Amino acid sequence: MPNLSDILVVTIEQAVAAPYCSCRLADAGARVIKVEREGGDFARQYDDVVDGESAYFVCLNRGKESLVLDIKNTEDKALLKNIVAQADVFIQNLAPGAAQRAGFGSTELCAEFPGLICCDISGYGEHGSYQHMKAYDLLVQCESGLASITGTPEAPGRVGVSVCDLSCGLQAYSAILEALIERDQTGEGCVIQVSLFDSIAELMAVPLLHYDYAEKIWGRVGINHATIMPYGAFETADGQSVVIAIQNEREWVRLSEQVFARPDLVTDERYNNNRARVQNRDALNDIIRPIFAAHTHAEMIDKLKAASIAYGNLNDVAGLSAHPQLRRCGVPTPSGVKQSVSPPALRVGREFEAHAVPALGAHTDAIRHEFS
Repeated sequence: MPNLSDILVVTIEQAVAAPYCSCRLADAGARVIKVEREGGDFARQYDDVVDGESAYFVCLNRGKESLVLDIKNTEDKALLKNIVAQADVFIQNLAPGAAQRAGFGSTELCAEFPGLICCDISGYGEHGSYQHMKAYDLLVQCESGLASITGTPEAPGRVGVSVCDLSCGLQAYSAILEALIERDQTGEGCVIQVSLFDSIAELMAVPLLHYDYAEKIWGRVGINHATIMPYGAFETADGQSVVIAIQNEREWVRLSEQVFARPDLVTDERYNNNRARVQNRDALNDIIRPIFAAHTHAEMIDKLKAASIAYGNLNDVAGLSAHPQLRRCGVPTPSGVKQSVSPPALRVGREFEAHAVPALGAHTDAIRHEFS
């Protein structure tokens, strides 16, 4: 029996952050009613690469029921209020103020239904000068400083996936689970507010502390680490790259002596501790690169394995698709079963079964009948 099989979630959602949160709840067994406008969640039209369906939508909307409503329409508004009255969780990520103007503000709903858990997902939060700003993932990556420490020395870069949205969705999911546990103890619901900016600001805590307490701003170092060295990608003789990650001085000794055959690096004051290696990054890279370039990929892997050094391959998405550790699951969609990535948390002894991605309005008639 799934954990949340007795939980009803109502979500007025679009795009990524809120759908990711409610998808996790659906995966855990909750009944999730996704309220869509006429034409549907605009993420349905982001692309059509999955046999005519959007990759984003297929990934983020399995296990939900699609209900098409116009929440400005009196009858539809009354129907939605009937559903929310029986719900355990209400989620929304509409434009700032839109849910409240439509009569579905979280504070008012929780006052009317004291056991309800409401979760508002926004770009910059409910207070402050940015509260009414539109916020998309790229904008928040830039506003938060994330883009400034991502990329190469020549230019900042965007993290290649919607990390602000996804992080925010996970934060909302964990907060809702905590609130459900608390409600079991107290009988009281609550209002949860989660923003993209706050979610990514937390991930930026370490570079922020470096600035606040040492006035140091991390430089952009590409496939390297701003404060650990060596920690990055090096090309081998056959054109493939190996990524190494040295976390402590014991590993540095083994790397220098057993892989590089350079025991002198261990005692050289320019490289004998991590802070010194970071300060002398360019000089050390000039030593390391020719060593990797003198060996094939397979030879370097053998050396790193023998010395018990952490390493990886610099894969592209094709490499991920063929990766031996990638777990997939079949997801039913309106155009057939599609293979997607399995949720990361494994429950031992329980097989994950992905439920269907709904066609737009697929459950409208049934839900109207049930809640009218």
